[in-house]
Order: sequence, then C-alpha cells, then structure tokens
Amino acid sequence: MDWKLELVAVPVSDVDHAKAFYAEKVGFNADQDHRVSDEVRFVQLRPPGSACSIAIGTGISQSELGSVQGLQLVFSDVNAARDELAERELGVSEVQQFAFRSSRKIGFK
Repeated sequence: MDWKLELVAVPVSDVDHAKAFYAEKVGFNADQDHRVSDEVRFVQLRPPGSACSIAIGTGISQSELGSVQGLQLVFSDVNAARDELAERELGVSEVQQFAFRSSRKIGFK
C-alpha cells in the first residue's frame, strides 16, 4: 500500500496576502480558491512539480497562527532555485551547507 502526503493546512491571518506571496512571489501554482460559505474559504497552492500542496483559507484549520514551521522544499538545483527566488525580490539567504546528508538550504529573511 502506498501512502502519500497530499495536503498540509497552513493557518494564516490574511488569506489574500498569503496567496499572493506563495503564488506570485514564491511561484506556487494556485490550484483552487473556493469560497464554500461566508465562513469558509479554501485555497490550495502547490509547488511546481510537487504532488503535495498547502491549504490556506478561513474556517479550514483550528491551528494557531505560526504553528506550522519548517516546511521543506527539495530542489534539483538549490543554487538555481535561490537565484530564481532572489530575482522575484524575495529576501532569501545564501545557500547554507550542512555536514549531515549533504544537505543544503535557503531561507526567507
């Protein structure tokens, strides 16, 4: 049996601002933006090439704002990804090299 992680709910305070950040700045695909009712809005955003998405909105999570931390994206070329994000005028760190598992990362400033 295959197990697949397909959706992670990320609580946000401003849905429109968060959607614009992830879609326009970071480059996620805005797959859905559906207002179910006055109390519920469901926005699904997916990194290019990923099978897993994040969900933001209103009325979809009882989690505390800022409680989801450490989401990780994997890039075939971390340096190219960093350059692309910097070109989009996002404050990103330099690529950091870690001693374990040849891991490297970038972060938002």
